[in-house]
Amino acid sequence: TYMKWGLRIQNALGIFKLLILLGMALSGLAVLLGIPGFQLENPPNNFEWGTMWKGSLSGGVNAFVTGLYSVIWSFIGYSNANHALSEVKDPVRTIKRAAPLAMLLITVIYLLVNIAYYAVVSREEILGSGRIAAALFFGKLWGPHAERILSGIIACSILGNALAVLFTHGRVIQELGREGIPPFSSFFGSSQPFGTPLAGLFTQWIVNSTLVIFVPTGDAYHFMLNTSTYPISLINMFVSGGLILLKSFGDKYNWNPPFRAWKSITIFFFLSNVFLVLVPLVPPAKDFKPYENLPYWLHVLVACSISLVGVTYWFVRFRWLPRKGGYSIVRRRVVDGHGISRTVVKAVR
Repeated sequence: TYMKWGLRIQNALGIFKLLILLGMALSGLAVLLGIPGFQLENPPNNFEWGTMWKGSLSGGVNAFVTGLYSVIWSFIGYSNANHALSEVKDPVRTIKRAAPLAMLLITVIYLLVNIAYYAVVSREEILGSGRIAAALFFGKLWGPHAERILSGIIACSILGNALAVLFTHGRVIQELGREGIPPFSSFFGSSQPFGTPLAGLFTQWIVNSTLVIFVPTGDAYHFMLNTSTYPISLINMFVSGGLILLKSFGDKYNWNPPFRAWKSITIFFFLSNVFLVLVPLVPPAKDFKPYENLPYWLHVLVACSISLVGVTYWFVRFRWLPRKGGYSIVRRRVVDGHGISRTVVKAVR
């Protein structure tokens, strides 16, 4: 019952967010068309060619990738559906239809919202005010009171994102436990006592609390964003590289999945993630600082260190120790007292 209500709240907040974005996009178009009630006294000249591209790449490639990380973060929810496909009826059929449709819809809406920003807020205000573009947009069109309303809208948006991430990532951690991968697998794979992946939620709480406590205030958000996005690019690079190998030598591995991506798209995806992984190591230009108090490479170091710890743990537990100890790792499916199927990993000599 609680899960159903949680999903209903997530869906309601998602629909609410889409309606707000659609309203913003239509308002921007109304400004451009000069519809009464949406006319500005001093409209910005952002669509003039010289103004539109002014300052582009002035921060160097590091600034360009930092901006791309923010763009990727705005689309980050697309992967949440993949994390929870076990909760979906006929997942292959659903993801084939839902994923392209959702990406197309969100891309169009985001594009129209950015056009709306350009139609209402000047470039100088966006760059120099220190405020988010949405606040400037609402204030310009509907006055200071609308900015207060925006705070509530942003809070609802953040809540919807937090609920979706907690649900899907909690499930990912739970499934890793049920596959016997982390230590204390029975603990991480359990749904007790509330029928939810409590251990997965607790793990996310520890990570988020650590970021809040130890990262300086002025850098906390951008560091969290980059530390979340960089490892995704790192994993995507290896996964897409593996897919290219499977597509090239699929017969050798007897690989025949129910859902395939075009090889050209996979190669493009691989190269784009190689770019996102390597370029943050390039020192930023003098006029650009990714952080106020942290070194520009810190999120790369943290992400790679955490990934290296995971790879080292897997290699030691499942490869090195069995060879050294002269035993084999055997996986066996069992059903616990609550009717949950999980994998038990045992050493057999």
